[in-house]
Amino acid sequence: MPPTDSPAPAPAPPIGRRERKKAATRKAISDAAMSLFLERGYDDVGIREIADAADVSTTTLFKHFPVKEALVFDEEADQEALLLAAVRERPPGQSIPAALRDHALRRRMRFVEDDADFAAFSRLVDNTPALRDYVQALWLRHTDALAQVIAEESGLPAHDPACKALAHFALEAPRAARGQEDPRQAVIRAFELLESGWGAVAPSG
Repeated sequence: MPPTDSPAPAPAPPIGRRERKKAATRKAISDAAMSLFLERGYDDVGIREIADAADVSTTTLFKHFPVKEALVFDEEADQEALLLAAVRERPPGQSIPAALRDHALRRRMRFVEDDADFAAFSRLVDNTPALRDYVQALWLRHTDALAQVIAEESGLPAHDPACKALAHFALEAPRAARGQEDPRQAVIRAFELLESGWGAVAPSG
């Protein structure tokens, strides 16, 4: 039996001055870029303008954001972990497609009716082909890891093509919302198709 007076975990070491400065510079660049993009449109804003607005050199900008599209999608590094956790930690009885649907609505679609900032961000992405393609490429890079977890959770072989197909199409499904009057319902409808197909392959998943 473990002792009841075991010491509390040691606190995380404080972030150093150098790391804080890098994080602040990155945020300043990202904020400047988004402000300009929302004001004038992604295609009409140049890298040098963003660097000037953030008071950094273009060399510094590219150290933080290697491509222009990355300025828009400055996401945290644990997106894949959250995606995989949505499958592994789904409620008892919930299917894998349903868990991925809920994750897509919660994390990718982020339907918040009164969130004007997110609505403006969504319009920027929807109206810019380069951004639409870039964000989809970001998500599709998780296909193999998601397929592996789907296989583990469903009991199917690790290289079963059904697992990779579900992973791929689940990551693609939010595209169904584009141009739809009711984006949320469009995503739900796309996942209904995945649910139906998956049930024929792994009814217990």
